[in-house]
Amino acid sequence: MKKTTISLFAFVIYITGFNLFAEESRTLTLAQTVQIKSVGQSTISPDGKYIAYTLNIPREVYKAKDGGRYAELHVVNQQGESRQFITGKVNVSAIQWDKKSHFIYYLAKRNDDKYKSVYRIAVDGGESEKIVSTNADINAYTLNHSDQKLVYLAKKKKDKHDKKLKEKGFNAKIYEESVENTLIYQVDLTNLEKQHEKILLDWHVISAEFHPKKDQLLLQVAPSSLIDDQYTKSQYKIFDLAGKQKVHFKSTGKLGAAQWSKDGKYVAFIGAVDKNDPAAGRLFVGDVKSGRISEPVKNYMGHVKGVQWLSDFELAYLGHVGTQSEVAVVNIDSGNIKTKVPAGEVVITSLDSDSSGKALIGVGSSDKYPAEVFELSSGKNSRLTVTNPQLSKIKLPEQQTITYKARDGLDLQGVLIYPLNYKKKKRYPLIMMVHGGPESHISDAWLDRYSYPVKYAAEQGFAVFLPNYRGSTGRGVEFSKLGQADYAGAEFNDLVDAITHLSDIGLVDKKRVGITGGSYGGYASAWGATALSEHFAASVMFVGIANQLSKFGTTDIPQEMHDVHARNYPWERWQWMLERSPIFHTDKAKTPLLILHGEKDTRVHPSQSMELYRYIKTRTDTPVRLVLYPNEPHGNRRVAAQLDYSMRLMRWMSFYLQGDNKGKAIPPYQIQHIDEIKRLEKED
Repeated sequence: MKKTTISLFAFVIYITGFNLFAEESRTLTLAQTVQIKSVGQSTISPDGKYIAYTLNIPREVYKAKDGGRYAELHVVNQQGESRQFITGKVNVSAIQWDKKSHFIYYLAKRNDDKYKSVYRIAVDGGESEKIVSTNADINAYTLNHSDQKLVYLAKKKKDKHDKKLKEKGFNAKIYEESVENTLIYQVDLTNLEKQHEKILLDWHVISAEFHPKKDQLLLQVAPSSLIDDQYTKSQYKIFDLAGKQKVHFKSTGKLGAAQWSKDGKYVAFIGAVDKNDPAAGRLFVGDVKSGRISEPVKNYMGHVKGVQWLSDFELAYLGHVGTQSEVAVVNIDSGNIKTKVPAGEVVITSLDSDSSGKALIGVGSSDKYPAEVFELSSGKNSRLTVTNPQLSKIKLPEQQTITYKARDGLDLQGVLIYPLNYKKKKRYPLIMMVHGGPESHISDAWLDRYSYPVKYAAEQGFAVFLPNYRGSTGRGVEFSKLGQADYAGAEFNDLVDAITHLSDIGLVDKKRVGITGGSYGGYASAWGATALSEHFAASVMFVGIANQLSKFGTTDIPQEMHDVHARNYPWERWQWMLERSPIFHTDKAKTPLLILHGEKDTRVHPSQSMELYRYIKTRTDTPVRLVLYPNEPHGNRRVAAQLDYSMRLMRWMSFYLQGDNKGKAIPPYQIQHIDEIKRLEKED
């Protein structure tokens, strides 16, 4: 009981007695974890002198009105001198430069705006000016080669009677059918009084980019705005401004970002090998004249995350290989490939270059700091921004990539965070944090977020392991398909094999292992609490899957589930899908299970969590708790819900892995947020 008393006492003190934001803090608290700043988008001016970037700033927990994070606009030069341009309670997005490097364009809802509009601000100072607005949110835009025309994407303009209809109660929603497509409009920037002209297309438009020299548009389009159609049926096409199709790049499977070559003869895009490829992670080049598609980097044993043309024939691509990243350049004429930025301690997540192709920048992070702007032209990662100087005072745990073998001999990787003040020959409790997808991967970079409070966990005496189990990206398409048609089979056995490895090297106490994750990681957590219950002493499931049969009928991605996960429809293998569902195995559920879910989740409906809770509650006496977050979708967006989640996660793990709490004991359901509110009121 001694360990339990200390752990719970420390937790209560944490949330009620200390300033959560004290600069003297030598470790990363949970409140600090959810309030770390980070760079979002970055783009370099055509002349290469300046980099505009968005800075993501979470709201002050307990102090600010609840809501999502803010995004400011900042500009940094090549010497690392940064200036604030638009700050405060703003949400800047979609930043772009004009062709002369004079203005930064962006999307935002400012002052008395009811809808998101296109603004611009001069790089040499002055106030922002609104350029384009309409009576609907603009969600994307593109400028033509002369900066005289602008095309934007928005939903159908609101009818002035819509509000009155809703007030009268006429607000029925027709499931899926009433979801509107995103439309496309063009604006003459030389005559802003002229009415915006709709470009007539029978498609939902996902993205748009003007040709570098002509008034033609590269559009990513889908048959409808349904997420499933966007995932499984989208295509890249070229249209003129009259809406006439000029070229169709006939690809199969998921699509990622695309970019015109500098001369407009080619389009580079990230795509999939086939419809069963779980993720868009291969590099393709489309010939604009013929529409033919080629693959300049074949059988890439990584995952392409970004593309950037450096010249008419040189194409840079950002690849994630295992837990690291690399930037390489392929000559599309000769096929030669050269590494530009080799793998290192920084993991790059985006690329951009100036008009000459000589200045190359990106956004990246390491285990020591979150996303920052980097200069990459020299072939090294030269950091240009420092957004969290307070981290220099934080004592950070050791983090490294490790490899291990699955029981069938497959080589696997993951990222291990050692307990702070780790001592050899001592065994520690383990929290396994499982990523979702599963078509994603963990990089050896900054991992801390509300659902992965790895540094706080390490400071509390836990080892933390984030596995890239089979089905993860970053190791080629074949590896990413290994879990298909085998729900919860070898992919989740890989998690147990990781425990065995960490125990064999003397680090982990196999009797004190917890598992957590969101979405597919939540599925793994539910499986660990039921079918694999003997291996886990605690589980925290977030927006996870409990019943593969009902999940198919309630998700917004049923076709994607079939194509890249199950490879079967429920009616083809009813019993198999049932047996690969955690609810089927609740008779084995001995693991205390905390379930958390957003009430507005359309990807994994909250009924999944309700089902599992009810089965375990009715069938067993195993501790189980269900926490629902109002107004949250597939993952918590608001800082209060994020902090609450982190606190519940860590309390659950501390209670069951660091104490003597076995059997029917369960922590109290309350989190004493009110005590922090009272403390702040006294300070005021």
